[in-house]
Amino acid sequence: MNESTAPALDPRRWRALAFIGLAQLMVVLDGTIVNIALPSAQHDLGISDANRQWVVTAYALAFGGLLLFGGRIADRWGRRRAFIIGLIGFAGASALGGAAVNTGMLLGARALQGAFGAILAPAALSLLTVMFTQPKERAKAFGVYGAISGGGAAIGLILGGALTEYASWRWTLYVNVIFAIVAVAGAVFEIKEPHGSRNTNRLDVPGILLAGSGLASLVYGFSKASTDGWSSSTTLGFIIASLVLLSAFVLVQARTKAPLLPLRVVLDRNRGGAYLTIGIAVVGMFGAFLFLTYYLQVVLGYSPLKSGLAFLPMVVGMMIGATQVAVRLLPRVPTRALMVPGALIASAAMLILTQISVGGSYATHVLPALLMLGFGMGLVFMPAMNLATRGVKPQDAGVASAMVSTSQQVGGAIGTSLLSTIANSATANYAHSHAAQVHSKADGVQLGLQAMVHGFSVAYWIAGGLLALAALSAGLLINARPQTGGPAAGHSGPEGDDKATTEDAPPVFAH
Repeated sequence: MNESTAPALDPRRWRALAFIGLAQLMVVLDGTIVNIALPSAQHDLGISDANRQWVVTAYALAFGGLLLFGGRIADRWGRRRAFIIGLIGFAGASALGGAAVNTGMLLGARALQGAFGAILAPAALSLLTVMFTQPKERAKAFGVYGAISGGGAAIGLILGGALTEYASWRWTLYVNVIFAIVAVAGAVFEIKEPHGSRNTNRLDVPGILLAGSGLASLVYGFSKASTDGWSSSTTLGFIIASLVLLSAFVLVQARTKAPLLPLRVVLDRNRGGAYLTIGIAVVGMFGAFLFLTYYLQVVLGYSPLKSGLAFLPMVVGMMIGATQVAVRLLPRVPTRALMVPGALIASAAMLILTQISVGGSYATHVLPALLMLGFGMGLVFMPAMNLATRGVKPQDAGVASAMVSTSQQVGGAIGTSLLSTIANSATANYAHSHAAQVHSKADGVQLGLQAMVHGFSVAYWIAGGLLALAALSAGLLINARPQTGGPAAGHSGPEGDDKATTEDAPPVFAH
């Protein structure tokens, strides 16, 4: 492609990236910032133990169930418009939750947050997809975005701990209003979107209903597995229902003229491999957040704020991996040459965490493991997110981006329930087999801590294996070569992506 036909670059794209990144940070950190504040909110509002999980589950169900619909809304309405609507709705729902006076009001607000988050997240990623088309710039933009997506959960732990400890649990929700105001202002003045990239096809209503109900059933089924067990009729019922609904969804998508999720998006070898690798990696990575938070606070006696700050090395490692190493190497080496070593480094980090003990220290095992985990996941997330939206038709950018978030959301739900079940079972077995050693109350307390840490160690072995499986997935499925020139979206690259529909004409950016 010569200079006369090269696509025009949006002069405000880098400033726009700052506001897109802020919006993504708001969505990602919400998953952990509320977890830190949950005990305080439960006490303040009198939430029962049975309903406590719904503060997290209500958000997850709405978010996971509506992601594909949100992605198609972005394609149809325009990504900038969907981005602004998602921001305003998310901020309003957050304010409603912060002002909650009872359990029902808080749960309703959390569900609304999830619904608007399902519009916001795909819109943010698809804006990057259509705004950054030059490979080197695209690598830098996705490096920042990938680091935010991976490190946002850890940042949520830090911010949640600080706000809960020094202000109120309500500010873990109110803070989203501040983020949203800044991001909306940036969207109005700095974000533009190419003309001609919208999908004007009618909405696939059967597909929306099947995908939404299937994904929501899957997320709920796995959330019940962590509390009721895998053999529970409720758990099995919802998981089976999700498989039936999602199978029906695939059949409908194969036959309808205007599908919600064109199967070409996921059947592409590289893009499908990226989705699968992201999902598996998130399943494994959740072990670090899930169990280290308990280890730091219960075993090592850290405060919520101190335990949040303890995750900072992971964020640093992820920033280095995504924005320094992956960004420089992605245009030069095959994608899997980054993702496979990254997943293996993260797997090795989990193996280090298997050595934690009741008498252990943060510096001995936790610190090096977090640095390695962050660095490794930075090498996985940034290239995977780039590849998952690379070469996709502009009209499908929203739904392709939604699949990235869907992989993360489903992976998180599976990881939480699977690893929790494994850890709880190992803890119970250890306590039972060592019960004869208890001769005093102090012995009982010590055994309880040892059993807990043993359960965590077993779960970390599984998490390490899952991250090794993610490396295998990337190695076997992904064969994309380095992209050294030409537009990165809407064009047929070496990996055989969709052919261009707008390649020959420079995009015109619209406010």
